[in-house]
Amino acid sequence: MEEILALVEARLRTALGEPDARADVTFLGTDRIQVLRFIDGDVVRYATLGMSGQPMADPTSPLADPVKGPRAELILSVRAGLADTDQVLRPLAVLAASPQVEGLIVAPGASLDVGQPLWPGAPFSSVLVAEPGGLVEDLELDSPMDPVHFLPLLPMTHNEAAWKRVRGAQELQERWLSHGTDLRDPLRTSVALD
Repeated sequence: MEEILALVEARLRTALGEPDARADVTFLGTDRIQVLRFIDGDVVRYATLGMSGQPMADPTSPLADPVKGPRAELILSVRAGLADTDQVLRPLAVLAASPQVEGLIVAPGASLDVGQPLWPGAPFSSVLVAEPGGLVEDLELDSPMDPVHFLPLLPMTHNEAAWKRVRGAQELQERWLSHGTDLRDPLRTSVALD
């Protein structure tokens, strides 16, 4: 596990530069999750480190495979200086620990909800998991292990999350795109959902 996490951190550093801060979060009965912060101009990126140490297991399977299965880390990008987004560290760690705690498989198109604002005053308590491969390239591991995907998280308002449950992730993303929604704005309001 430590070897995998060292490779994951190296991939994050190659893609995003040197982290300027890191926080460790541990939940009872789970492996340690770290959240690294990267500053890129007016954008701050938070990346989890620790979620990919073990493969995510199908919750219906009686035995979890210790080698095979999807692996991922989460990345959240927001505009710096507009809100106290550093308070997102614990909610991000909660989301990263959810495969171990709840037996979830986190995949593109999924909604994840922390049940509270992502940071103080945030209009978001949930995120949409986007497709990997854009910001940080997948990390191939030795066979038979699956590659590590770096999954972007897109904050959703309560209305957007409800609309996504009915209409699907693709339609919500198309709505954001057609309205020119700045998904990095930590204070943005809900897109028009008529």
